[in-house]
Amino acid sequence: MAAESWQTMWNAMFLQQDALARMGSRWLEQAPTGWRRYRKAAEILSQAEPPAGQTPKTTIWRKNKMRLYHFSLPGVERVHQFPVLMVYAMINKPYILDMEPGHSFVEFLVQQGFSVYMIDWGVAGPEDRHNGFAEYMFDYLDKAVGRVLRHAGADRIHMFAYCMGGTMGAMYTALFPDKVKDLTLLAAPIDFRHAPLYNQWLRKEYFDVDKLVETFGNVPPEVIDFGNKMLKPMSNFVDPWVSLLDRVDDETFVHSWRMLNKWVNDGTPFPGEAYREWIHEFYQENKLVQGKLILRDRPVDLSQIRCPVLLLTAERDHIVPPPQSEALFEHILSSDRTEYQFPVGHVSLVYGGTASKRVYPRTADWLKAHDAM
Repeated sequence: MAAESWQTMWNAMFLQQDALARMGSRWLEQAPTGWRRYRKAAEILSQAEPPAGQTPKTTIWRKNKMRLYHFSLPGVERVHQFPVLMVYAMINKPYILDMEPGHSFVEFLVQQGFSVYMIDWGVAGPEDRHNGFAEYMFDYLDKAVGRVLRHAGADRIHMFAYCMGGTMGAMYTALFPDKVKDLTLLAAPIDFRHAPLYNQWLRKEYFDVDKLVETFGNVPPEVIDFGNKMLKPMSNFVDPWVSLLDRVDDETFVHSWRMLNKWVNDGTPFPGEAYREWIHEFYQENKLVQGKLILRDRPVDLSQIRCPVLLLTAERDHIVPPPQSEALFEHILSSDRTEYQFPVGHVSLVYGGTASKRVYPRTADWLKAHDAM
């Protein structure tokens, strides 16, 4: 790792240590109030994790670790022709899209009369270390689409894809345009030039992805999580705990805090070969937007995307800055293209007050309009 990268990391660690010291002094000055909050926070952290992913579902197909879910709600009928297939990243559990009643993208779309499906990539084991994007695109995702179409009795899907799943959703649409009615991407990395910190840390001369994969096989979730958190170390390592102590008596806040804390710490291993490709082919070489990404002798050509496209971006997203998603419009031939940007961060695009009050309804309205076209 370059000297400046090490310096950045050490500076962040010292800032964290200093913040914790100041935080401890502040609590002591507020004793006994500070100690009461500390004890209450400790009690909260000792409780069982809250349930997530509560919308009723059935598994309609499985392959290796992957599961394909279909969701339903009692008394709610399907009224739209084309099914929605949700695709999320391989590094966290997909229930971020179905956190809890009232704060679930899945539940909202089902209530609006859509037939909703979701891919759960599962937890990669040692036997999955050689799986790359070709395997996940052709042997998993395409076959899952076929099962959705058969189950729903439709000939195309509404592709709905979030984060790294959005990259995969765009790749799939480029490879199989006849199977996609329209494409909805949420905070999807497309042009990897627009990821300044990642680009510095992951430069070839500093970051030996081959050695990392050879060492670990599948890359542990802790490695991925630490890298993501180092983008904003104070906000990620210190602020959540300060906020919990400051607002420990706010039951609504504590509940949301516990839900997100559960999901953030519920990462999954990144299959080794897919991780190698993610770093080399996407971040280091940026092959997707150059038309140089080849999967099983087939180029992934974004200009093959001609269907309607909806981009959902988050103004304060430091994981996938909006320009990284918006660059898609420079490479596709779709004439029907829409972007909705919201004043939130990466996760708040799909969970929280803004998501449930603004993002869900606008997305559902767009899907309804295009389902009827």
